[in-house]
Amino acid sequence: MMFRSLWVFLRFARLAFAVGLPMANVHAQSTGAWVKKASLPAALTEVAVAQADGKIHVLGGNVLGFTGPYHQEYDPATDKWRARSPLPRSLDHIGTALLNGKIYAVGGFVGGGVHKDGQNTAFEYDPSLDTWRILAPLRAGRGSIAVVALNETIHAIGGRDPDGVTVATHEVYDPATNSWTMAAPLPKARDHMAAAVIDGKIHVVGGRFASPVERSDMHDVYDPNTDTWASAPPLPTPRSGLAGTFYKGLFLVLGGELPPDYTFANNEAFDPKTNTWQTLAPMPEGRHGTGAATIGDHVYLAGGSLKPGGRGVTDEMIVFTLP
Repeated sequence: MMFRSLWVFLRFARLAFAVGLPMANVHAQSTGAWVKKASLPAALTEVAVAQADGKIHVLGGNVLGFTGPYHQEYDPATDKWRARSPLPRSLDHIGTALLNGKIYAVGGFVGGGVHKDGQNTAFEYDPSLDTWRILAPLRAGRGSIAVVALNETIHAIGGRDPDGVTVATHEVYDPATNSWTMAAPLPKARDHMAAAVIDGKIHVVGGRFASPVERSDMHDVYDPNTDTWASAPPLPTPRSGLAGTFYKGLFLVLGGELPPDYTFANNEAFDPKTNTWQTLAPMPEGRHGTGAATIGDHVYLAGGSLKPGGRGVTDEMIVFTLP
């Protein structure tokens, strides 16, 4: 038994080395648990996942190379899905944020998951009316963009432009004036990141600089009071194609991909109180192309791909809970 345990450890260690996992993660104690809930009505990847009024919304995405205006709503109380008003146009790789009870959907691609033709679109969804409103556009198109709400505004950070080039652009939308203004750009251009607001500041983690193999561990923090960025402890496992959410005082960063054949099941959490990262229970399977949203004591992820690119598209809804 001792020799078998050693063999398992060495096998995992070799895998960790091959994909760039920090060896500390080999010894890490997992925390929390995952369960599966009712599946999406159809498998989709490169979706946006948002929450509003206690329900999960899955927006946009693609399957088999076809991008659509998909919009499904999940009710945790009944464990059931229902179709809602579709997006005003077909998009994947959208950035979303919740502000004053409304979901803001910003940017996206139109090319079936191939990072084609980043769009300058911005929409507002009112869940009480099940209606969309078209907003003032971004100054230039961007997909795989990080979007958060802060101080009654929407921040759209980084992404990939219509030519497929990653950018450091940072625009801020004011719903009161229906207009965008420029803010300090990211320290380094990238996309496919995770972002969250913690104590009045924006944390942007991971992502890629160009191709999917150029994964980053960068952790940048934006202070709106000074319009400046600062560095913070890097993501332990460099990854892109991430899902992220703020949960129980922690910034959870989940999943990712590393072509040609590896997806990350990692669930790493940044604790702002200790300024450190910790390892939580990994997802049941590695995945990317999904999003994460928090409702109460639970984190919800829906759809995505279990293999790099558009392969292994899934309809799964998985839910994480810390004790």
